[in-house]
Amino acid sequence: MPSGRRVVLRIAAALGATTAVGLFGTDRASAPGVTAAARPSPPASRHPVPRPAAPAPGPRAGGPVAPLSAARPRLASSPYRLQPMTSNAPPRLRRALPPVRQRPFLRVAGAGNSLVLTFDDGPDPRYTPEVLRTLRRYGVRAMFFVCGEMVAEHPDLVRRMAAEGHVVGNHSWSHPLIPKLPPSRIREELSATSEVVEQATGSAPLWYRAPYGAWNRHSFEIGAELGMEPLAWTVDTLDWKEPGPRTIVRRVLDGAAPGVIVLSHDAGGNRSQTVTALRPYLPRLLDEGYHITVPRR
Repeated sequence: MPSGRRVVLRIAAALGATTAVGLFGTDRASAPGVTAAARPSPPASRHPVPRPAAPAPGPRAGGPVAPLSAARPRLASSPYRLQPMTSNAPPRLRRALPPVRQRPFLRVAGAGNSLVLTFDDGPDPRYTPEVLRTLRRYGVRAMFFVCGEMVAEHPDLVRRMAAEGHVVGNHSWSHPLIPKLPPSRIREELSATSEVVEQATGSAPLWYRAPYGAWNRHSFEIGAELGMEPLAWTVDTLDWKEPGPRTIVRRVLDGAAPGVIVLSHDAGGNRSQTVTALRPYLPRLLDEGYHITVPRR
């Protein structure tokens, strides 16, 4: 073999042996159980890499333990970091206050062949339960404009109204003639009733009706501030005059029309005629194709 090739082969064999020894030494140094004294020292370099500082010695047994915040440096907050979401539920939005009206609603607009039944002055344990029972029998929802003083005495009946899907409205606290009251008294009558209804049902009323249908500018303004819309009626049964069940039935059926609001009473006097009249005219309205409903907000 020429001498030149022999020299090249010897140099290659020497380089291979050197690489094998280096790899073997690295594996031994990284293997568990190998002490620092047994590890081979790295070759000198023109640009030595600075070694990291040795960690501070830990606390002795029985000595004070350093807090976790001292052991780990706090990261600087960044405005670009995403904030974690605490809930998948949408944010709770506050309902917008209704506008101040100049007159109450007399009908339900755009309701098709719908009709609304309303009952005032309750709740009264002598008549309200029977009205609720008849409405439930036919699967009908109605509106009850309650007086605060009656709610305070019979909160269980108001809870039953709400639980069965009926709308509970504000009819003042003591059923006064609103235009004769100063604004401060009107506010007391409406706000106290809203509070007691919310305590009983969990929700404040969204509708109110002035006693005797007597409204004024202050009642519209204060009602709107309390988040309520004013609702009157289209057909008055005049059941409070006790005209007899047949007369009440005739007035309801003669006045029935799409969007009509019917006024009756379940308290404030002897309302047995109202209870008796409801039993025949309610199924008659349903048979004639009326959808008994409540206004939506």
